[in-house]
Amino acid sequence: MKPSGKRIILISLGVLLFACLIFLAVYLKRVADYKKAVEETTVNDIDITRISDGVFDGEYDVDFVCAKVEVTIQSGKIISVDILEHKNERGSAAEIIAQRIVEEQKIDVDVVSGATNSSIVIKKAVENALIQGN
Repeated sequence: MKPSGKRIILISLGVLLFACLIFLAVYLKRVADYKKAVEETTVNDIDITRISDGVFDGEYDVDFVCAKVEVTIQSGKIISVDILEHKNERGSAAEIIAQRIVEEQKIDVDVVSGATNSSIVIKKAVENALIQGN
């Protein structure tokens, strides 16, 4: 028995709907994991005066947002924080965090409103860079 055109269309639509539901479920799981990763991220302040002079790279990735930074330390001070890469959704405003870290000479600066997740990721990348200099 040969399937009718209507039946083929209904089966095709059913398969397509099922595939869309699976894709949506996987995407929502990734978003939930991303939000949890950011929420559980802790940024520790590091005693910069104990860090060796040098240039240190650090990165941090929570799937939807990641940052790679280069931090320059000289005579116990943060001379510069350069953002080498910043994958973000709408968090590019958080890149001002690099300047704040240099100005305040600490990692634990205020986050940028509207770019909280990117702020946290950039600060954690800086922390990861400074850990290398300890």
